[in-house]
Amino acid sequence: MKINVRYANHPDDVRGYDTQKLRDHFLVETLFEADETVLTYSHVDRFIVGGAMPVAGPITLDSAKEIGTATFLERRELGVYNVGGPGRVTVDGAVFDLDPRDALYVAQGSVDVRFESLDRSRPAKFYLASTPAHARFETMKISAAQAKQRPLGSQDTSNERVIYQMIHPDVCRTAQLVMGMTMLKPGNMWNSMPCHTHERRCEVYFYFDVPEDARVFHFMGQPTETRHIAMANEQAVISPSWSIHCGVGTHNYTFIWAMGGDNQTFDDMDAVPISTIR
Repeated sequence: MKINVRYANHPDDVRGYDTQKLRDHFLVETLFEADETVLTYSHVDRFIVGGAMPVAGPITLDSAKEIGTATFLERRELGVYNVGGPGRVTVDGAVFDLDPRDALYVAQGSVDVRFESLDRSRPAKFYLASTPAHARFETMKISAAQAKQRPLGSQDTSNERVIYQMIHPDVCRTAQLVMGMTMLKPGNMWNSMPCHTHERRCEVYFYFDVPEDARVFHFMGQPTETRHIAMANEQAVISPSWSIHCGVGTHNYTFIWAMGGDNQTFDDMDAVPISTIR
């Protein structure tokens, strides 16, 4: 297992970051390596994001000194999304087969977590997001069909999309982790517009279905001090609570959002009028 540590940043400091420094602090550039679990531990809400890509055989989710517990999920909960070929996750002997875009919530206190590809020629890619947890709930698989679906946006504003709320209080009980998937329709490139902040929780965006020659421009920063990070396929970005949350691509794409913080209310956000953005 590989693990990288990121520390929290004050918005006054971020104003002075150049492009490379922004990328170093907030962009998670590599999530998937063959037969590895690759993690980034962020001190923003103690979020851990990463990926597991089993090819030759199953790989396990282990703890590390940076996590500070005997097992990874001793005091954490975990969301898993499969964005690759057909895969399998085994949690303390219980087997969950995940097709592409299926999600799995793994309860706090689970000990033995294993990831496996069912077709080595099309390895599974398990995107992982974990937050601290104070209580144990039920490990649960959620397909897109089981999600709470929320169509939003319009073709006129280039942001027609469907939000699939999957690891969400209306679908699956958790301690604090909330996750979902947003799919933009062809010809639509803006997400989360008009943009917003939510001081009570951070958010991590994982962008995929991005063609090789396309990019997503993820906007962050305070509303009057915006910055952007150009992102390629299968990359993630850490967005602190004080930052706006929105992005636009050169092609339509899909992204998985994950949130942790003081509450689980999806609509707990402070909209930012477009006219005030600088």
